[in-house]
Amino acid sequence: MESNSKRVINFAAGPAKLPAGVLEAAQKELLDHAGTGVSVMELSHRGADFTKILHNAERDLRDLLSIPSNYKILFLQGGGNGQFASIPMNLMGLRDAHSADYIVTGCWSAKAASEAEKYGKVNYVLPKLHKYTEIPHPSTWNLNPNASYVHYCCNETIHGTEFHYIPETNGIPLVCDMSSNFLSRPFDITKYGLVYAGAQKNLGCAGVTLVIVREDLIGFANPLCPTTMDYRTQVNSNSMYNTPPCYSIYIMGLVLEWIKKNGGAKAMEDRNNLKILSVYETIDNSDGFYVAPVKEEFRSRMNIPLRIGGMEGNDSLEKKFLDQAHQMGMIQLKGHRSVGGLRISLYNAIELDEVEYLVQFMKDFQQANQKEI
Repeated sequence: MESNSKRVINFAAGPAKLPAGVLEAAQKELLDHAGTGVSVMELSHRGADFTKILHNAERDLRDLLSIPSNYKILFLQGGGNGQFASIPMNLMGLRDAHSADYIVTGCWSAKAASEAEKYGKVNYVLPKLHKYTEIPHPSTWNLNPNASYVHYCCNETIHGTEFHYIPETNGIPLVCDMSSNFLSRPFDITKYGLVYAGAQKNLGCAGVTLVIVREDLIGFANPLCPTTMDYRTQVNSNSMYNTPPCYSIYIMGLVLEWIKKNGGAKAMEDRNNLKILSVYETIDNSDGFYVAPVKEEFRSRMNIPLRIGGMEGNDSLEKKFLDQAHQMGMIQLKGHRSVGGLRISLYNAIELDEVEYLVQFMKDFQQANQKEI
């Protein structure tokens, strides 16, 4: 990786890096999509040309994850936060108790649970954690057998914890926020009642939120649920009850094509494993210069929070690290404002050579600054 490259290496947690081939394809037909004479941004969402874009994206997604026909695919607006409200408004009514279980293991699952409390009773499956550095063993969970659904966030982007298994819910529909690790590895969709993901991590640009929902869970919306947030409304109108985020769907379609051409979800997993191995080895072999707060068995493969010089970090060294990394053509390595420190996000679009470039910088930075901690 040349440090004077015109494009920097973007390690952002989201909106995140897009594959170069996707950007080039979008650029090539920015003014004229598929011979239509207009940009995708100008296409009618009711016309045949956009319908083809939508259908192709759904087809590729079904192929990539072997999604059966009894699961409906929706391309919606509102992001993850919109789904924090949509999910309880649509699913709390599955059972008379209007109650749902929430497994809170980080900031985003906590926000989801807080929002759900507006629409029904929320059972917190785990006791409140003082630090989000691990996922308590399922034997300690307090699951409600009468819950309408069980919600969890598979990968927490801020604190860097990730589930490496699918929770067992004893038949209760499982709902998962996969915004930051969707298609980073294969998974069995039939284990879930609903999966949702904001596009701006592994799926494309900001603006579209993917929802995959089993059809038997549709049709139970709260009477106060806004029409456009009712899953039945969106399923019946093929995600076009209102004008959808057309260009974001188009970009998602290009990303799905790119994943298929590059070996699918399994190939993404294999490549991601190589990337994280390199970074975590560098951290673990740094004699405490770099510290990853999350316990090893719960470490995220997508988002790696770290500190320099101990768990509390060394602010001056971390600022120096960020400044020098920026000079070397690497950006968005600052940790989330709520936790500080550094964060490395390794989504599908990050290339192996880009990770190697970062790792070498980390080693050189340690060697030059070891005496300062």
